[in-house]
Amino acid sequence: MSAKHNITVAIEPGLLKKARAVAAGRGLSVSALLAAELRELVAQDAEYTAARKRAFGLFAAPLALGGTPLSRAALHERRDLR
Repeated sequence: MSAKHNITVAIEPGLLKKARAVAAGRGLSVSALLAAELRELVAQDAEYTAARKRAFGLFAAPLALGGTPLSRAALHERRDLR
């Protein structure tokens, strides 16, 4: 079993009452409910960070879309404006 640390959380009385009801409905203590929610939050954050890293990795190299590059002259052709 891993070591656990106690923390103090200050919340409104109404929220505590509702949290106790939710925890009781799940057969948990408020402490166990908070620990489970924090584990889920940390896991989601790790998944988001990994996905963001993968997404930025895709921007590192340009996408090959096919076709041929245009020359500077072709890009600046103003034939239709004359």
